[in-house]
Amino acid sequence: MTIDELERRTRRILAARQRRVVPDGSLIRAAVLIPILDRGEPAILFVKRTETVAHHKGQIAFPGGVVDPDDPSALDAALREAEEEVGLPRRAVEVLGILDDSETVATPFVITPFVGLVREAVDWKPDGVEIDRVLEVPYAALAADGSFRVEYRERGGVVRPVHFFDYRGDTIWGATARILTDYLALVGDVERQGHQR
Repeated sequence: MTIDELERRTRRILAARQRRVVPDGSLIRAAVLIPILDRGEPAILFVKRTETVAHHKGQIAFPGGVVDPDDPSALDAALREAEEEVGLPRRAVEVLGILDDSETVATPFVITPFVGLVREAVDWKPDGVEIDRVLEVPYAALAADGSFRVEYRERGGVVRPVHFFDYRGDTIWGATARILTDYLALVGDVERQGHQR
C-alpha cells in the first residue's frame, strides 16, 4: 500500500465509524500518537522506553503519555509528548483520525490513540530520560499475513489474548500491539480484518 492510499483509507475509515470512548472514572487518561512516516513506502514510528521510567520499562510503545491538566485536549497531550520524547514537531503531524480508547491491563490507564501522517524528514532526538531510541517499522512488515503471534495470558482470573510482533530483535506487545492490530484490521483488506478480529 502506498503512503497516499494509506492516508486516504485511514481518513475515510476513521471518519465513518463511531469509536469506543471510555467514560471518565478511576483510570488515568493517556494519549499516544501513531506516526505514519513517508519513507517512499509507509512506515510506523515506535519508541523504546528506557529502563528508568515509572511504567512499561524497556517496552516498545507509541510516543505519548499522560494527559496533563494543562493540556487543552488528549490530542495536545499526544503531540506534546511526541515532541518532548523524540523531537517530532507538532507542525509536522497531519492528524488523520482517532482510534478506540484502550485500557491497559497491568496498569491503571486508558489510552486515546491518534493516527498522524508525517511527510517531512525528522531528525529524531530521543530524550534519553523516557525514551532510549526510535524504531521505524515498514507498514508492509506489520500488515503481512502471519506477522503477529497471539498468546493467551491469565490476569486476575481472566484469560486474554496478547499480541506480539517481532522486528529486528525488538518485540512489540501489550497495549501497543493491541492498538496496532486494531488499526491494521481497520485499514487492511477484508480478509485480514476477518482473521484479526
